[in-house]
Amino acid sequence: MASKTIRKVREVVALDSDESHYEEVSAWSNRDLIPLPPARRTWGWFNFFGSWSLSSLNVATWQTPNTFLTQGLSVGQAMAIIVVSRALCCLFAVMVAWCGLTWHIGFTVQNRYTWGFRASYIPLLQRILLNFIWTAIQCWNGGKLVTVCITAIWPSFATIPNTLSASTPTTTYELVGFIVFWAVSIPFLFIRPERFKKPFLVSSVMCGVAMFALMIWSVATAKGVGPVFYQGEKVPATSQWSASWLMMAGINQAIGGKAAGMTNSSDFSRYAKKKSDYLIGTITVYWIVGVLVCFGGLVTTAACQKIYGDIWWNPPDLMMVMMDYGQGSSGSRAAVFFLAISFAFTSMFENVCSNAVAGGIDLAGLFPRYIDIRRGALITFFAAWIIQPWQLINEAATFISVLNSFSVFLAPIMGVMVCDYFILRHQRIKLSHLFSPQGSDYWFWHGVNWRVIPCWVAGWAPTIGGLIVSAGGITTAPRALTELYYMAFFVGFSVSFVLFYAVNLIFPVLHRGEIDEVDKYATFTIDEAARLGVVPTDVVQGEALGNPKLEGLEVKVGEASADDSEMTKKWWSLKRG
Repeated sequence: MASKTIRKVREVVALDSDESHYEEVSAWSNRDLIPLPPARRTWGWFNFFGSWSLSSLNVATWQTPNTFLTQGLSVGQAMAIIVVSRALCCLFAVMVAWCGLTWHIGFTVQNRYTWGFRASYIPLLQRILLNFIWTAIQCWNGGKLVTVCITAIWPSFATIPNTLSASTPTTTYELVGFIVFWAVSIPFLFIRPERFKKPFLVSSVMCGVAMFALMIWSVATAKGVGPVFYQGEKVPATSQWSASWLMMAGINQAIGGKAAGMTNSSDFSRYAKKKSDYLIGTITVYWIVGVLVCFGGLVTTAACQKIYGDIWWNPPDLMMVMMDYGQGSSGSRAAVFFLAISFAFTSMFENVCSNAVAGGIDLAGLFPRYIDIRRGALITFFAAWIIQPWQLINEAATFISVLNSFSVFLAPIMGVMVCDYFILRHQRIKLSHLFSPQGSDYWFWHGVNWRVIPCWVAGWAPTIGGLIVSAGGITTAPRALTELYYMAFFVGFSVSFVLFYAVNLIFPVLHRGEIDEVDKYATFTIDEAARLGVVPTDVVQGEALGNPKLEGLEVKVGEASADDSEMTKKWWSLKRG
């Protein structure tokens, strides 16, 4: 009886397959994992502009200069860190995304040809853990913006009695904001990524206008900027770290904070209509707009220093101060409301896209028969209640520091990914071997590519000691441990890259760099198939007879096609001349 009930439940929750669209559901495949066909690749340059805007037009980016100024660096040094780190982030993001742009698969599937089917769970589980935690933390931070919005409408909300126990590290005031932010976000989880254009447009425009308006108002009201804008280098003479080392640590920290998003950039690059759309959207926002937002945060904070006499880096705190100084007038409250709701909406959609949807994609790779992007995103969002971010934010500052340093483990993953795809495989993979282990070149040894694991471990082993030292505040450890940690991203990426290349030279993988002869999943347009040397699906199905565009293509072909259809034979005969 129990087994029948379990079987019925599994049948009900199992995802539907649509073989007419090559959407097979199996232990390794579903609609959200297969290579995206042209019809689902709907993102133009503005979609990527909007996507990256979410990680630039936000509170964290606005506050970035504060991190470096409080360490004693000058304004010029802080901005140099931001410019360099964001340029490097663009470079690494594009390298990881290139597989998605070419073969239209995401991070979840991309790892199978490097790690093996089963070992690909190692990077996947790391990503899932990060998505769970960051979704919860972002809900909490967004909830603070919601409390500002509510207070702007009903000022008495700021004095609401705390009904929680003394042992709970939060207040009713904060928890209400969290609940409202979490609940309002839920409907956006039902939007498919290919339909994100309008939310991207609204969120990026709202927050961009709000940030610019806040900066102009503060400078005009203060008639200039305060002393913090002119801060010179103030590294204490007694400090064991010079300004150069602090800048190195700052670059590493800034890149590390974006490592999670860079690692799975192919999850979203696969939605691109053209490669140029991804490049334009990424560079214009991730680098240029990101730098401008940091600079705008610095200018606004410096101007508000003259207005209010104190430094307020955190926008929610600054907005509450603005209402207090405005003596609760309707004008000040209206201004604060529109500022807060703009920041909150952007924070919400950043959380939906960058954390929840990314978590949904990763969970789909873990349980393809039962979880797609939508279900995975909902699971990721509901996990926020289990994680209880108020415990992490208010009581565990060290934990957040460790979370920001998770690039110690992610950089080596990126190192082996980039080495395998660009250097060893020359950007050539067999799509059909990524979704079924039977006879797959990527099954390796029992689903594990033993070559990659020691190279990944060797990437983070030299820097994990520094992470422990920094997180634990240990002052008696050897200086070299901390120095390696300050270069963790570069050390991890480089060590794993070089070692993986060397191991593969000594123990080469069979059939490396081979591709499918035929486009099995109807993934490519005719032009893409021509560039890759793959027989298009419509040719195999006999739908391209008399197509003048097809007959004029110049294609590099391999040997005989694996398909025996008469149309395919004519294709190969035509291409051989």
